[in-house]
Amino acid sequence: MEKSMRSKLQKVGLIALGAVFGVMLSLNYSAVAEKQPVASPLPVDELRAFAEVFGRIKADYVEPVEDKKLISEAINGMLSGLDPHSAYLDNEAFKDLQVGTQGEFGGLGIEVGMEDGFVKVVAPIEDTPAFHAGMKSGDLIIKLDDTPVKGMTLSDAVKRMRGKPDTKITLTVLRKSETKPLVITLTRAVIKVKSVKSKLLESGYGYVRVTQFQEHTGENLAKALDQLYKENKAALNGLVLDLRNDPGGLLNGAVGVSAAFLPENALVVYTEGRSEDAKMKLTASKENYLRGPRETDYLKNLPDGIKSVPMVVLINGGSASASEIVAGALQDHKRAIILGTQSFGKGSVQTVLPLGNGTAIKLTTARYYTPNGRSIQAKGITPDILAEEATVNGVDKEAAFNLREADLDRHLSNGNKESESPTPPASTPKKDAKEDKKGTSKGDPKSDAKTETREVVSKNDYQLNQAVNLLKGLDILKKR
Repeated sequence: MEKSMRSKLQKVGLIALGAVFGVMLSLNYSAVAEKQPVASPLPVDELRAFAEVFGRIKADYVEPVEDKKLISEAINGMLSGLDPHSAYLDNEAFKDLQVGTQGEFGGLGIEVGMEDGFVKVVAPIEDTPAFHAGMKSGDLIIKLDDTPVKGMTLSDAVKRMRGKPDTKITLTVLRKSETKPLVITLTRAVIKVKSVKSKLLESGYGYVRVTQFQEHTGENLAKALDQLYKENKAALNGLVLDLRNDPGGLLNGAVGVSAAFLPENALVVYTEGRSEDAKMKLTASKENYLRGPRETDYLKNLPDGIKSVPMVVLINGGSASASEIVAGALQDHKRAIILGTQSFGKGSVQTVLPLGNGTAIKLTTARYYTPNGRSIQAKGITPDILAEEATVNGVDKEAAFNLREADLDRHLSNGNKESESPTPPASTPKKDAKEDKKGTSKGDPKSDAKTETREVVSKNDYQLNQAVNLLKGLDILKKR
């Protein structure tokens, strides 16, 4: 009897193990599409343990659980355990990702990550509900409406934050500069991100802001530059490229923006990973920034002098990924002076690998390196000139809630075997915010956000003013 029972259990174990093998093989084939998987021995003991846990849950859990849910959660756990940016994308999340890169999606407008079981804000996207409400990089979301975030996956938290436009959600937020949790009620909206904004600051000095790198960012930049030159009616004496709080986006957009200011075929970025496909060298050539061979080269007719106009690039702790690639390329080629504070430090490549069932995995496959071989990962871009945000009563409110890649749990190491702490740049004195005529502080994030939305740029923007003063100084030296 005992022998018969043992035999039956062995058969059940083998069937369950075979099912796990089948699932893994099918997922692997779908993920790599036409690539042949690298042959490697499967961890039989670990898979047997997985099958046993799967069987125990099916038989003994307090409530019935669908096989689909268990497998999905297992996949999600595998990916989320690797690093903060690898993730499993179900059907809805995969569609949202595809729509988001085209510049329109539903939600609150925040780039988020996971840290110690809570949702952390990387950066709010400009002109969105989160931006208008004063959400900041480093905010820790601990509750969504009345539901604690602890125990949720990032995917689940994002689903709860998404919803129909004009519906409300209440976020409970911890901020290091505040002694009590903040309760912020946001109204969901269809997020339409205008990725490029521009303004002629004064005669001879232009301003371009890239809020996010999307499919059409490169060509929108070209149009903005052309408009600036037409409005100025002459060549510019200086240009400010603002990448602050830009959470990144599409790689070809970053290459296109860099190529607008660099010589043709100059190296913009290269990547290093385990597979040959993860090793790329992207240069300032149309093959690397156009979306297809039939697309017109939008950088072909840029205004004269755009390759040599003096430039200052603004970055801060919310500048991540694609914006760090642009800043690093322009810095290494000595094409622009980088001003601001240390960037976020997200220098890893996430490849979206579609699966056969309409889902996908977002997998970290490589690291980004600047043209001079500097790894961006967990270190970021160090500005040439340190210029902090305006302070209120001597307290730097921006520094109080700075969050960077190196602060995230399980973050990928730098890869260059060098310190992940930033190299101190040259500094400029901090400026205390003063009360303006309306009685609002120049360091108040909410007042600055509203002003910037209406006017593209704020007159109280200390870092921007420092950039313009620097360009004017360079212009004086050039004339002498």
